[in-house]
Amino acid sequence: MVPLSVSQIEGATLTAWPALRQAQDGLWLWRYAQGYTKRANSIHCLDPSDGGYAELRLIRLAELSKRHHIPPVFRVTPLTAPEIVEVLDGLLWEEFEPSLVMAMEMPNEDFPLDFQARYFEPTDPQWIRAQAQMSGYDQPTIDVASQILGHIACEARGVLVYHKAGLPVAAAVASGIGIYLNVVTHPNARGMGYGRAVMGAALNWVRSKGATHSAIQVLASNTPALNLYGSLGFGEVYPYSYRRAPDWGRG
Repeated sequence: MVPLSVSQIEGATLTAWPALRQAQDGLWLWRYAQGYTKRANSIHCLDPSDGGYAELRLIRLAELSKRHHIPPVFRVTPLTAPEIVEVLDGLLWEEFEPSLVMAMEMPNEDFPLDFQARYFEPTDPQWIRAQAQMSGYDQPTIDVASQILGHIACEARGVLVYHKAGLPVAAAVASGIGIYLNVVTHPNARGMGYGRAVMGAALNWVRSKGATHSAIQVLASNTPALNLYGSLGFGEVYPYSYRRAPDWGRG
């Protein structure tokens, strides 16, 4: 089976986690979602050959971010034109949160589940409340997350895994195109197998929709998550990171 390309993964991720507003400049994409998540509030380049007038375009899109009261942030992936990286370096945009994209071919059978799992429409208030509680979201964040979830164009499900006492202790968003987001386990239930269970349940649902591959994003420093995803069959495909303007917040 042919492995996924960077373009396929990046495109699927944009679909699976939409922004609330977007602007395009050639194959650069500016995204805005009231500051909730970096991937929905950053500038992306979707073609490494689209690096012309990089400084002018970067400054223009950075000003757009500032007008919307979010920090100017650029997501640097293998699709980012080399000219953009040179400009980011020259303007001293700080690199932060180096991360990895991991991917896998879907297995031929479901993952066994040791705990109860349930699937919800991603806009279901019951799922949103549980996921928000585990993540420690305040009400404004919940409101923005709900809007994003309501804008997902592909078929998707919110997944919850339950403790034997009936309480939800792990959550994830699974999209039918094989992208997984917002994977979280309640702080008091970590290291007990619930994260593996919620990912297994998410993978099983995606497999039932006919997906042939899956991909997930993870912080490079998150060793427990890297180990979990590796044990499920995910392998590293490419690194990415974010760059932020040094003058944000200085007036």
